[in-house]
Amino acid sequence: MNREYPEVAMASDDFDLFRDAISGTQPLKQDTVVHERKATRFKGEVIAEQKKQHQAEFYFSDEYVPDIDTHGTINFVRPGADKYLAKQLRRGDYAPELILDMHGMNKETAKDELAALIHACKKQHISCACIVHGIGERILKHKVPHYLVQHPDILAMHQAPLEYGGKGAILILVDLPQNPEFRR
Repeated sequence: MNREYPEVAMASDDFDLFRDAISGTQPLKQDTVVHERKATRFKGEVIAEQKKQHQAEFYFSDEYVPDIDTHGTINFVRPGADKYLAKQLRRGDYAPELILDMHGMNKETAKDELAALIHACKKQHISCACIVHGIGERILKHKVPHYLVQHPDILAMHQAPLEYGGKGAILILVDLPQNPEFRR
């Protein structure tokens, strides 16, 4: 009996019983089958992601600098829209149904997420959303309004009331189709 490994120690008659039990067996013939790896995502998902990325790059340029003050209270209404919309956003007349938290994102990820948020608002027929960019180093605080001004579906935006994030957030109004049955 082995004192170092008592659980491994087996009597010689156990080995004989094992040999008797497997006598007459033959080794298995191993057939090798090579399985092809399929794409982990469906083709439609890849196309949708490429389309979202293209839209984000098309609408959101880092070179474009709009004439809005991002150091004070952020306030914008698209030309041709009712100027009263910004005041309604400031007063909290519109409650956001979707909230996008951008903490920890870089500018490229922020562009993609903004495009996805606007698309989701249009698809779900939601007119008001809140974008929480935070304050931090103020990179997204300055860039997010510049990106939003460039998008043709943004009617208005205003710094969020305190209950939705205050200086670290923006409320946006998305231009929706007139017919609520129409959803993209």
